[in-house]
Amino acid sequence: MIPAALLKKVRRIEIRTTRLVNDLFGGEYESVFKGQGIEFADVREYVPGDDIRTIDWNVTARSAHPFVKKFVETRELTVFFLVDMSGSQYFGSTEKLKSEVAAEIAAILAFSAVKNNDKTGLLICTDRVEKFVPVKKGRNHALRVIREILGYQPQSRGTRLETAIQYLHNVLTRSAVVFVISDFIDQGYEKALKILGQKHDVIALHLSDPLERVFPSCGLVELADRETGETVLVDTSSKKFRERYSRTAADREATLERLFKRIRIDMVNIPSDASYIEPLIKFFKSRGRKRR
Repeated sequence: MIPAALLKKVRRIEIRTTRLVNDLFGGEYESVFKGQGIEFADVREYVPGDDIRTIDWNVTARSAHPFVKKFVETRELTVFFLVDMSGSQYFGSTEKLKSEVAAEIAAILAFSAVKNNDKTGLLICTDRVEKFVPVKKGRNHALRVIREILGYQPQSRGTRLETAIQYLHNVLTRSAVVFVISDFIDQGYEKALKILGQKHDVIALHLSDPLERVFPSCGLVELADRETGETVLVDTSSKKFRERYSRTAADREATLERLFKRIRIDMVNIPSDASYIEPLIKFFKSRGRKRR
């Protein structure tokens, strides 16, 4: 039985994100993620300039006038969410955990998919594949995807994105739009992600918390790694420590941006302390301009 508190959270997200989809994302989503093929729709009379390869010779022979075939783009897509639910995703120094931001972003994209009659699916991972939800259409299925992300209790706290990416590459037989939602605090997944991107349209949604970028001065603090359980005592009043901390975070961000650029994967930075609406819309508009 699904806990009432979880259903309440899902309902709250549904109300908020449905409005966003209707007001902001619907058209952007449709224009950016085109269909994956064309199918025959009708015939019309030939006009000068038409490609002669589209002539329908059977209709032309019957009517004694040249006719060409009309094709339309097949709209249906498969939209898949690969969501990192390792220990670092359950961190939040502001109002929301990174895992909660992941659920809300997935909700916006899932309801955009529903609005366009697309299928959605989900893979939840840590250092292993923990949950796989096959693709399916419809609002109820989209709600299940959101519910799984919000209410999932991981069996492990570690991270190994490579395992999940390879698994997804093996099970997705048809081309799909894949959103990888993670903080990407991991190594060794680069080759697998590049291979996945050669077959599918992969977008990396990079989640981050402000405390991962800048540490305030608050005296002696014991820091714990949520994935390994290791702890360390640091003096945050030390300017040298804070500068080194910020520099390390900036270097990590720059390295990540260079990586995705090199393997030709689009990346969207999503900070947990600000609205995710602006970076998503900016991404959609930017990609839409590139594809015109």
